Amino acid sequence: MKNIQPIGIFDSGVGGISVMSHIQCLLPNESLAYLADSLNAPYGIKSNEFITERSKAAINFLIKEQSAKLIVMACNTATASSINNLRQVFQVPIIGMEPAIKPATQATICKKVGVLATNGTLGSTKFSALLESYSGNIDFYTQPCPGLVELIEEGNINSSSTKNLIQKYLNPLIERKVDTVVLGCTHYIFIRKLIENIMGSKVKIIDTGLAVAKQVKHELDRFSLQNKLNNKNHLIFTNSENLKMETIIRSLITNPNFEYSYQGHWK
Repeated sequence: MKNIQPIGIFDSGVGGISVMSHIQCLLPNESLAYLADSLNAPYGIKSNEFITERSKAAINFLIKEQSAKLIVMACNTATASSINNLRQVFQVPIIGMEPAIKPATQATICKKVGVLATNGTLGSTKFSALLESYSGNIDFYTQPCPGLVELIEEGNINSSSTKNLIQKYLNPLIERKVDTVVLGCTHYIFIRKLIENIMGSKVKIIDTGLAVAKQVKHELDRFSLQNKLNNKNHLIFTNSENLKMETIIRSLITNPNFEYSYQGHWK
């Protein structure tokens, strides 16, 4: 029975849907239970204690209420803040996110890499250690992006407010002449085309969604948890008070064959 239980995925909001989409494409037989803590988004400006408590609440819900067999923390900030502690609390495998620094070091030619992320991710000791391990002859330029998550949560993907704000955050990276940009927040993947248009075709844009999906597959294989049947069921939970949230989520899921049930009552 355990093999048919869902993979639990959570984020501070809708950003992790980008990760969920990669997992669904790579593992089409698996059931997925996604949880968005949109009421408390963004995590990037919250304390480590608050993020840890919210992460515990999310994982508890996914394990106890949805019987999740594996957890994906589809949030860079929550991973950087809490994953080590959470792995000591829960028995199921927990997979986290981290900015794609290693792939960026392999992709850059001019040895200049920009990193877009939340204040919480950039200020974490986990990120500092990651950056230090790959520095050497590569210059990293970190750019916090306050306000961006909130706009994406509201579904303002192509609004002038979003375009103006991301232009503001990309200008320092353009001035530095970076040739690679790391998307260090899952929300930013939804404005990837906007970032590509501003940075130009010669600049590589890197995120970790597919890499995380591959890690999920590896862990399922490792613990023999693959669902080899075809009785999958996808659920999306949110505690958002935005009456348009279901419409926003639907607009972010681009796979027309992805069928799910929207559950807007998690607290």
